[in-house]
Amino acid sequence: MDYTNNKLHVIYGDGTLGVGGNGFHYIFSYERGGLESLVAHDKEWIYRTPTPTFWRATTDNDHGSGFSVKSAQWYAADMFSTVESISVTVDEKTFEELPVAPFNNQFSDKEFAEKVSLIYTYLTNTVPHTTVTIAYTVTPDGQINIKSHFNGNKDLPDLPAFGIRFIMPTTATGFDYTGLSGETYPDRMAGAEKSEFHVDGMPVTPYLVPQECGMHMETSALKITRTTTQNNADNNPQPFSLKIDKGEKNFNFSLLPYTAEELENATHIEELPLARRTVLGVYGAVRGVGGIDSWGTDVENKYHISAGDDIDFDFNMRI
Repeated sequence: MDYTNNKLHVIYGDGTLGVGGNGFHYIFSYERGGLESLVAHDKEWIYRTPTPTFWRATTDNDHGSGFSVKSAQWYAADMFSTVESISVTVDEKTFEELPVAPFNNQFSDKEFAEKVSLIYTYLTNTVPHTTVTIAYTVTPDGQINIKSHFNGNKDLPDLPAFGIRFIMPTTATGFDYTGLSGETYPDRMAGAEKSEFHVDGMPVTPYLVPQECGMHMETSALKITRTTTQNNADNNPQPFSLKIDKGEKNFNFSLLPYTAEELENATHIEELPLARRTVLGVYGAVRGVGGIDSWGTDVENKYHISAGDDIDFDFNMRI
């Protein structure tokens, strides 16, 4: 494919929108509600379509204060929120309807653009409902700006977290980031040093009962490295990486081999499944973990996340 015009190659599929360029090809699904394939230099980075995430695995302090019960509907929203609408904009043209079959037959296989944007609006299955948008904007260098907005509703309980969850096909061998040292949370940042750090693998804190762990606050850059794929014909064991940079402000992240639900469902560490995937959570807001005691004292008010407030964050993903 010739990309010498330094533009994005846009492919209007029957139920998807493909966007390609030098060394990358991305597929956005209308049916699955998000980015369903991110191939960079012939390596796939998506195993599950990214979705909004509202839950972090509960801690002993959460159980002691009753937070896990009070905010339980965010657990369901984390798993079952649905796409309500999708908007597609190619350069400055926003389609009134999705360019699916048979409308897409008007396009050739030689469609190019300077910029492609898709906005997915999700409806939470909470009572009452609220909405979340995830906007992807792709430019010819392969960078994706990802921007998310949570519409606050004061009638909903406090949030455990708000972010976007990405699940990758195989386990990461490690990651490098620029931010604060060690594991940090909004109420656990004192004494952390700001620098560049490397972490081997994806460490899970060996609590007797698995719970929330592995958060990194105030991060400006992250590089995730893998060496394996699910492609049996791929015999190249050389490391390959995906990079994330801050947008308007720093982001928070965790990189673990388990989802929050998998941690939540294990009552002992040996109940966790074998590590097979990489679960990246990029967060715009994280609730504190407390620790005053585990018998009823709540997290301090300034470390709560009120569902009544709008939340915005963005970051850049690049190959």
